[in-house]
Amino acid sequence: MRFPISEASPVRFGGEAPKACDVVVLGGGVIGVMTAWFLAEKGLRVTLCEKGRIAGEQSSRNWGWIRQQGRDMGELPIMMESMRIWKSLAQEFGERLGFRQEGVLYLAKTEREMAGFEAWLSEARAFGVDSHMVTSGAVAERLKGSVKGWTGGLLTPSDARGEPWAAVPTLVEGAIARGAVVLENCAVRRLDRQGGRVTGVFTEKGRIGCDQVVVAGGAWSSLFLRAEGVAIPQLAVLASVAATEPMAEVFAGNACDDDFAFRRRQDGGYSIAPGSGHDFFVGPDAFRNIGVYLPVLKKDFRSTAFKAMAPAGYPDAWGTKRRWGGDEVSPFEGVRVLNPAPNMERIGRVQAAMASAFPGLGRPKLRAAWAGMIDTMPDVVPVVDRVAAVPGLVVATGMSGHGFGIGPGMGRVVADLVAGDAVGHDLARFRLSRFSDGSRLVPGPSL
Repeated sequence: MRFPISEASPVRFGGEAPKACDVVVLGGGVIGVMTAWFLAEKGLRVTLCEKGRIAGEQSSRNWGWIRQQGRDMGELPIMMESMRIWKSLAQEFGERLGFRQEGVLYLAKTEREMAGFEAWLSEARAFGVDSHMVTSGAVAERLKGSVKGWTGGLLTPSDARGEPWAAVPTLVEGAIARGAVVLENCAVRRLDRQGGRVTGVFTEKGRIGCDQVVVAGGAWSSLFLRAEGVAIPQLAVLASVAATEPMAEVFAGNACDDDFAFRRRQDGGYSIAPGSGHDFFVGPDAFRNIGVYLPVLKKDFRSTAFKAMAPAGYPDAWGTKRRWGGDEVSPFEGVRVLNPAPNMERIGRVQAAMASAFPGLGRPKLRAAWAGMIDTMPDVVPVVDRVAAVPGLVVATGMSGHGFGIGPGMGRVVADLVAGDAVGHDLARFRLSRFSDGSRLVPGPSL
């Protein structure tokens, strides 16, 4: 059982590449799509180039959570703006996005976990979130038929859910309607630079002249940037997800503890996943960045399974080419859509945990299972910044599994950054120089 978006999925957005535009956006995930949307709204000529399919990778393979809860304080104001944008998008596109504000509930097994929730809430209150702590009894009332006996939880009623596989392909239609050009099966191979400044890109469909380029390539961003002499300590971890057959509703929103996470789906089933735990393929970048990742590994070591090597062609596979020219076939053309096999052992444990917590439901039956590669950073917050060494180059990557929900707000921010307009938020937390200026990296919340 595999997720339906793959290299075999039909190309919806083809055609010839334009000879020139103002901005090229690299990557057809939610960040790239919404950046193109807002750039087009500003009247800029924008071309979005996607090596495979729109939302073919993590933007359609995530949990579908649209949450303010548990956000890093640097992200929270942008996420709150994003929630406002999601609501306006739902008015434009209706049920196609699957947007519903049914709340997010984090579940605590211990008083220590409750203290962690409270610590986050004590900071977040200053931003005006509607999050609040809930008691064990209140959790039992909200989760119909639960017998687990959680200590309590953290609830944000205004948080929401969406259907990623449907939402992002729908949003790209909005970007096109506003004037963006979108090209699938169009890998950007290299930048074209004159005097160090961006003057265009070389794609598999030819050169596109432009003054600015936005790299929003998800798990592929580091590979592209390193070929251009720009290093970011980005790694990719595999996250497994499954969709159940229709089941009785125990909660209309999204909930999780460290054993399982679930989101109600439009089809009456749930998207389910491990509450914590990923698989990591060890490759050259892992060794290159081991020092900067040690604090995170110490924190999450027990929930990470290390694999000896990635499948051939993956961004950090041992055999993946690291150097190529603008007139050469690039690694991005070798794997149009990352479509890793899910860890069914992990999914099986999720099924068992849900059956134990909700015995009336029985063991969830699966309709499909899939996996995606999450682009992560050592402090679990993205890079959103101009590259000082390469005028005209903007990086918007490393969303660390949080990109779907924040995508509309972050797209607006990146578009203003490109246009030279006031972004309205403090982006210091996301600066590229934090990896080279001696700053102490502080990981975001692990909620």
